[in-house]
Amino acid sequence: MAKKIMVVDDDRDIVDYLVTLFKDNGYDTCSAFDGDQALKLLEAEAPDLVTLDLEMPKEWGPRFYRKMTQMPAFKDTPVIVISGLSGIHLAIKKAVATINKPFDPAQVLGIVKDTIG
Repeated sequence: MAKKIMVVDDDRDIVDYLVTLFKDNGYDTCSAFDGDQALKLLEAEAPDLVTLDLEMPKEWGPRFYRKMTQMPAFKDTPVIVISGLSGIHLAIKKAVATINKPFDPAQVLGIVKDTIG
């Protein structure tokens, strides 16, 4: 069974790009365009990994992360922060990686493979 990655970003082009990248490399995907939608999807889809933008409408990325990790089923789900903001490495200290936009798809894929196989 393929591992599932949830892509959370308010930029639909980024979401489409990452979803295509992950699907082309054998992963299942689901996506959300804001933190509220992502919280609902998290419980419905139970992803193995989350890519998370920081600046989104309705729910700031770090707040989504805090809510996610307060749920016992998702407290250890790995997160890769992908954001255009500066200082992103400070936003979610337990993130497996923090990547600035624009990003290198090979770098993102390498981190995913190292993290969930």
